[in-house]
Amino acid sequence: MNENYSKLELSTQILINEALERNIQVDVLDMDDNFIRLKKGDKVEYVKQATKTSLDTYIAPLIMENKEVTKMVLKENNINVPDGVTLKLPCEAKENFSRFEGKDIVIKPKSTNFGKGVIILKELKNIEEFQNAVDHAFEYDSSVMIERFIPGKEYRFLVIGDETVGIIHRIPANVVGDGIHSITQLVEEKNKDPRRGKGYVKPLEKIILGNVEKDYLGFSGKNFDYIPDKDEVVYLRENSNVSTGGDSIDFTDKMIEDYKKIAVKAAKAVGAKICGADIIINDINEIPNDENHSIIELNFNPAIHMHDFPYEGENRHIEKRILDLLGY
Repeated sequence: MNENYSKLELSTQILINEALERNIQVDVLDMDDNFIRLKKGDKVEYVKQATKTSLDTYIAPLIMENKEVTKMVLKENNINVPDGVTLKLPCEAKENFSRFEGKDIVIKPKSTNFGKGVIILKELKNIEEFQNAVDHAFEYDSSVMIERFIPGKEYRFLVIGDETVGIIHRIPANVVGDGIHSITQLVEEKNKDPRRGKGYVKPLEKIILGNVEKDYLGFSGKNFDYIPDKDEVVYLRENSNVSTGGDSIDFTDKMIEDYKKIAVKAAKAVGAKICGADIIINDINEIPNDENHSIIELNFNPAIHMHDFPYEGENRHIEKRILDLLGY
């Protein structure tokens, strides 16, 4: 591959590499925006960030970007989503406190990604803590959603066309103790993995110890100097995004078909050809029911590199599926 492509996000690099294997001409139109053009004969396609293509209509990403509209559309299609409410003003938090008191809840901005502004509160008791979490979420958006927390593990289902082609379980940024080194030292060591980098040019992102991690550790009385016991797993943040240092574990072959069909149904409901469906599942071997699973989010620009180069598991070669669907 041309060395100039190394400045692009890894997902785009992967797609370009497969395009060149198929003798497709590739033009990089905007390096910073990961915007490319594919040409073969009379066929021309424009692709941005590997998964934004002509396959999807303009409205589909707008639906997925708006979590409230997404939930509405999915619910109308008999797809399970968490119960909740949307706040337009921070002052509305107090009048909704009694509705969620004693429950496990998720508070999140309506339209942001990468886990920004998301806070999970267990067995809500304190109205001040509730208000502070709502205020924090409003720093990222003009509307905030409060939802029932769904127990289980989060899985990213990648839908291409009419098929779920990859599934990963994302684990939040973490370190495993050895009884000797501090969290800071363990992070430094984990970041030496050549698969970790910055800016999506590597399969995994480096773990950053910032205010989010500091606050999260503080909830359990830990700090960056804490020395975990041998084999003790210490999570550094609540959200499991690979973009914030999380690990990706491939589950494509372990997941029963029922859940794969639900992901495809969700994508079709919002009119998406390429879609990342985040589904919470309590038991992946149990037939789907409202208590065992819930879709918490749909993503209109899903990264493919996490499926091609998971922390654990095999390469799913998602780039081949995209080019096949584009007609190359």
